[in-house]
Amino acid sequence: MAGDITCGSLLQKLQLIWDEVGESEEDRDKVLYQLDQECLDVYKRKVDQATNSRDLLIQALDDSKIELARLLSALGEKAVARTPEKTMGTIKQQLAAIAPTLEQLTKQKNERKREFVNVQSQIDQICGEIAGTIEVGEQVAMPQVNEDDLTLERLEDFRSQLQVLEKEKSNRLEKVLEYVSMVHDLCTVLGMDFLSTVTEVHPSLDDSIGDNCKSISNDTLSKLDKTVATLNEDKKLRLSKLQELAGQLYDLWDLMDAPKEERRMFDHVTCNRSSSVDEVTAPGSLALDLIEQAEVEVQRLDQLKYSKMKEIAFKKQTELEDIYAGAHIVIDTAAAHEKILALIEAGNIEPSELIADMDGQIAKAKEEALSRKDILDKVERWMSACEEESWLEDYNRDDNRYNSSRGAHLNLKRAEKARILVNKIPALVETLVAKTRAWEESRGLSFMYDGVPLLAMLDEYVMLRQEREEEKKRMREQKRYIEQQLNTDHEGPFGSRVSPNRPASSKKATGPKLNGSVSNGTPPNRRLSISGQQNGSGHGVRSGGKDSKKDTAKTASPRNNSAASAPVAAPTVATANEDVASHVSGTDPVPGTP
Repeated sequence: MAGDITCGSLLQKLQLIWDEVGESEEDRDKVLYQLDQECLDVYKRKVDQATNSRDLLIQALDDSKIELARLLSALGEKAVARTPEKTMGTIKQQLAAIAPTLEQLTKQKNERKREFVNVQSQIDQICGEIAGTIEVGEQVAMPQVNEDDLTLERLEDFRSQLQVLEKEKSNRLEKVLEYVSMVHDLCTVLGMDFLSTVTEVHPSLDDSIGDNCKSISNDTLSKLDKTVATLNEDKKLRLSKLQELAGQLYDLWDLMDAPKEERRMFDHVTCNRSSSVDEVTAPGSLALDLIEQAEVEVQRLDQLKYSKMKEIAFKKQTELEDIYAGAHIVIDTAAAHEKILALIEAGNIEPSELIADMDGQIAKAKEEALSRKDILDKVERWMSACEEESWLEDYNRDDNRYNSSRGAHLNLKRAEKARILVNKIPALVETLVAKTRAWEESRGLSFMYDGVPLLAMLDEYVMLRQEREEEKKRMREQKRYIEQQLNTDHEGPFGSRVSPNRPASSKKATGPKLNGSVSNGTPPNRRLSISGQQNGSGHGVRSGGKDSKKDTAKTASPRNNSAASAPVAAPTVATANEDVASHVSGTDPVPGTP
């Protein structure tokens, strides 16, 4: 029978077969070894299957414990109170013990989740209304709830947040209603349609819609704020315009001595002449038709005062001429006066346009004068320094300057200050040239000073100053040569003599001009006349001829005292031959130019 078959009986049968066949011991051992291995493999498979089954149960138990822990964590429950008491026994027994607790916690989780959904939906609803993404009363989508955190503490946080948002919604609604009231009041004063103005911001702001249904979004509040600001600005501008018109009306009435009856017709315009913006609250007091009415009256009165236009225009022209004169800019005043007179008499331009054009010219002239101020200040310093230089030349030629006469000590102090100032002239001229060139490059224009290019004046001054220095150097060398001749004549018969007919060295040093050219051998007696300083002439004349050696050696100041319409020439510098000659004949050294 199959039930009687065992491993031992089969092995005995196998032994008999081997004896009958005559198998060797070695072959028999191999077969037995194979049988042992095959049996071992079968046991291993069974053990592995049992192990896998146990692992699955353990995994299910672990998953149940993890789910239990997650639910306890999500709900914020205490683990000790919710953990099943039976934690021992077989795996299946432990799974059976934990299942009811899991089911109870799952139901509690679903209930808690519904509470979260309800609160978060209300929060999303108010947030959407504030952000403007949804309209008032519109349903929001189902919120995403974090199922890993369903604690009562978090639920209370959401409820607190909802209370804050409900309060924010109430405040916003109050603010919206306040803005709507302000828009209503401003529209009433400005004479504008309130309904079209407020519904342009948002249709829900209509009075026929309940307060709880009005938009409270950021965009609505922002638009309301801008609308109120715009209306306030319009109110401010209209009041300013109305007050300006009222002031013009009073000026015109006073100018033409208008009767009181005519003035009373515009009391509704002039009544707010001195009122502030907040004080104007009467309906329609700043309506556009009221302002237009005042403008029409001002235009009518302006036409009546046309005869006064000539006086006003010439007054503006005088102001313009004063600005240009202060900036040393030459303009044709006679032509300007003739042009203004022709425009007024021809009637080709409105008086207001003429005044506005002249105001524009005055503003432009002020801007031009401001751009020239720095350079003009330095020109004044330069001219003042040149005057001191001229005075110092006269002082150095005075043989009695060191006498103890009255006021000699004052002149000595002035001379000391003059030398310091004169020594600064080269640096001042260099700075002035740099600033002038920068000004010209930035504007593409030549900097004119009373009709004369300033750079030309500076170039001429530097050239003549260099020539004067070279002339003084030559005269000092000549004096030194004459002294050597005199000393040689007194040496006696053993000393060598120098022929008195030997010419003195008179080499001239070359120097750069400010405009980049080089002054090489320029005659020292070159002149640059100043208008208004020679022969009472009204125009500067530059002379290229030679002057007599009897001319007074003097460096003239470049200051121009001529009229504003006359061009200004560069500084006049005379040769110093006579001065140097007088020093050569004496014993005093020739003073150096500062």
